[in-house]
Amino acid sequence: MDLMPAIPLIDDRFVLAARGAKDTVDPQRPHAFLVEPEISAGGRVEDVATIFLTNRECPFRCVFCDLWRQTTDERVPVGAIPAQIDYALARLPPASHIKLYNSGNFFDRQAIPPEDYGAIAQRIARYRTVIVENHPKLCGQICVEFRDLLREVAKKQAPAGVPGAPADGAPTLEVALGLETVHPDVLPRLNKQMTLDDFQRAAAFLTAHEIALRAFVMLNPPFMPDGECVDWAIKSIEFAFDCGVRACAIIPTRSGNGIMERLERDGLFSSPTLAELEDALTGGLVLRRGRVFVDLWEIERLLECPRCGAARRDRLARMNLSQEILPAIGCSCT
Repeated sequence: MDLMPAIPLIDDRFVLAARGAKDTVDPQRPHAFLVEPEISAGGRVEDVATIFLTNRECPFRCVFCDLWRQTTDERVPVGAIPAQIDYALARLPPASHIKLYNSGNFFDRQAIPPEDYGAIAQRIARYRTVIVENHPKLCGQICVEFRDLLREVAKKQAPAGVPGAPADGAPTLEVALGLETVHPDVLPRLNKQMTLDDFQRAAAFLTAHEIALRAFVMLNPPFMPDGECVDWAIKSIEFAFDCGVRACAIIPTRSGNGIMERLERDGLFSSPTLAELEDALTGGLVLRRGRVFVDLWEIERLLECPRCGAARRDRLARMNLSQEILPAIGCSCT
């Protein structure tokens, strides 16, 4: 903690200077899509269609983010996002819920053109839950307008017998907010340009307008004091639930975006361990205040032991779906 005042704040200039090249992307195609099971707010394991949209880069250049690699430099043309959704849904099996993730903020007018909201709603209003991701500072009346649009479209579609339409004709809009951490010295250094007050205000606004919330919590973000990442992840989950969040996703922080490698060399970041990820999930589930998941994307980075790694990964996946703490996997490496 004593080192914190000596660590300079990292801004956009430092982040951009450390970057490599972006991937080549097609604005008419999503860069990924899949269907995966998730336990719903109602306690049932149901399929969720997730579409990773291609759009303009997020204006908030967080130190830890590597999602900028699959983004464009300019706003995508009107009609591109509906075309991406069509492309993915034509190739995915049926699902009850849908996530539109876009390496940034759904309600950033330079990422998702508002002119496309109607066409987007036509394609997704039949799902029980529509989940989008957004920065707390970009949560406002535009979120409410999109919620109302989804409801209007769903009511028109339901009588036509659209498969999977919500029984009451109104899907739940859920906004996923990046909380990252409540550590008072770490959060300001992530270049997220957000305070905990910003998060609370966004959560209160969305809750007041019947929009559900989930939050992303980083496990061992850069600048986290050694040995404290699990405790701060659990504190962050508690804070999120206090704000009305219904589900928290724990994301193990990874390197690979340029600036993170520099911080790693300087001793200001290290990847969390598999044991820390297990402990963070267990600690979140113990709270029994909402759903808690661990993000298993690129989990192979943490599977160091060939004897127990795969079994421990599978245990985490089962805990995600059951929301129960399962017996630990014994191994001589632990």
